[in-house]
Amino acid sequence: MGYLLLEGGAEFGGQMRDPDLRAIELAGGFNAPLRIIPTAAAPDDNHRRAGNNGIRWFQSLGVNDIESLPVIDKAAANDEEIANSLRDAKLIYLLGGFTHYLGQTLKDSLAWKAVEDAHINGAVIAGSSAGAMVMCGFYYDPGSGKVVEGLNLVPNSLVLPHHNTFGKNWAPTLTKQLPDVTLLGIDERTGMIDDGKDGTWNVYGAGEVVLYRDGGMDRYNEGDSFELR
Repeated sequence: MGYLLLEGGAEFGGQMRDPDLRAIELAGGFNAPLRIIPTAAAPDDNHRRAGNNGIRWFQSLGVNDIESLPVIDKAAANDEEIANSLRDAKLIYLLGGFTHYLGQTLKDSLAWKAVEDAHINGAVIAGSSAGAMVMCGFYYDPGSGKVVEGLNLVPNSLVLPHHNTFGKNWAPTLTKQLPDVTLLGIDERTGMIDDGKDGTWNVYGAGEVVLYRDGGMDRYNEGDSFELR
């Protein structure tokens, strides 16, 4: 089994260096194949620019084998060539953007099955903002104001991205609506990776991770670790 990286947003501006470098290390180093999924940026035709930003960022960190895949709709998500590329990857990165579009495009697709296979075989699956949100058991769709079932790599959880700016504003309503679900408030410039002993999570980056569970709040900063249950 591989690893998971959830990031709070503002990726590729040079501010996710610590969690991204750790993900690259866990994936096997700078020659490990990295594939970007820009689906969340497709609704406003921004996927090429966003994908290219990701390529430039990871190249600046030293990654040699990197590609942004054209997963822009359900047909592409069921393309066997794209699925095979994802299955062979060692680091897969889901970009931010339109959360519900990303979740529904990947749900029950060949591409997502390939991502799950890659993770089982040791790959790191990473997501920022919307990308992190859909990886969880549930995600909040700002467009409809509803909670939707996610892709469930992190069960019984829901990410509040950009927690230090607007994400924290979702917490009061969602803690009442989902009292038995752990809300993960992740700041921009911050990531959490399940690379600790027995699958515990460690915090990387400049901000903090806030866990809302059991009616309380727990705050964690860089170097801190915690368990999800």
